[in-house]
Amino acid sequence: MSSESKHQKPRVFSGIQPSGALTIGNYLGAIKQWVAGQEEKVNFFCVVDMHAITVPQDPERLLRLTRDTAALLFACGLDHEKSTIFIQSHVRAHAEGCWLLNCVTPVGWLERMTQYKMKSQQQESVSTGLLDYPVLQAADILLYDTNEVPVGEDQKQHVELTRDIAQRFNNLYGETFVIPEAVIPESGARIKAFDDPTAKMSKSKAMEVRGHAVKLADEPDEIRYVIKRAVTDTGREIVFSDAEEKAGVNNLLEVYQLLTGESKEAIEDHFAGKGYGDLKTEVAEVVVEALRPIRERYHALMADPAELDRILAVGAERARAVAEPKVQEVKRKVGFIVPGDTV
Repeated sequence: MSSESKHQKPRVFSGIQPSGALTIGNYLGAIKQWVAGQEEKVNFFCVVDMHAITVPQDPERLLRLTRDTAALLFACGLDHEKSTIFIQSHVRAHAEGCWLLNCVTPVGWLERMTQYKMKSQQQESVSTGLLDYPVLQAADILLYDTNEVPVGEDQKQHVELTRDIAQRFNNLYGETFVIPEAVIPESGARIKAFDDPTAKMSKSKAMEVRGHAVKLADEPDEIRYVIKRAVTDTGREIVFSDAEEKAGVNNLLEVYQLLTGESKEAIEDHFAGKGYGDLKTEVAEVVVEALRPIRERYHALMADPAELDRILAVGAERARAVAEPKVQEVKRKVGFIVPGDTV
């Protein structure tokens, strides 16, 4: 089933967990690209709160972070009139679709998942939800006839599993699901932690460790504090480099390039003869100005919870209009009686 046969524009699905504070890494690595693609593609963006509870969560914290995450997505430029933005648990078809797909997914496929192995080793007791997380993710994607799934390298395996599940269902019950493709962004995917430029920037760690990341709602003075304390090295040369010892400088330069749009050559010429202190000062100011409108729109939305709830309800209704018929189609394929159908 080709995307062209079903939709004129490719469909995109992406989800983001409300597991911490959205960072500049989230913005440059994913959200900025989502915003840029709103005209060319049919987009579904989901705050995946059901995924968040696969590990223990404080309910009040989860509630707060879910609203924060949704508000920041809108603040970054996602437009509810151009894209469908919603909270996962507001569309019941995701849970129902997960169960239907569970019943065609071998347990061995799930036990091979790298993230499951890693997370299960970190916990004394592992929930069924943690093992089953990739099947829920598959339901998220397949319910919308998704063509493209923008992900980081760490999630590519899950999209490959989604393809396997879709193909298995199609083989068993007939052509039902579009087979999605993982799309890994070329730019922004490598933004690292400021306190350890060899590690991925983490939403949860950003809330716990000051200096780890710039959060999207940070005030200017906090942004300057974080970036001026970013790890660099003992040298002085300000150039783009893949060398491990230059990871901190390269990280700052990547942030600068992604926010200014300047070429690597122009940036290296600009910083020629300058020191790391100059680099950090200029990167900090570029980040301050880039995040200023985002922070202002975020605070405006958080000050008007009724408006935030309204646009989230619009997104959920639009998502249900696509996901519910797909679940009904799957039910018919497996032999369920669907209310309203006649024999």
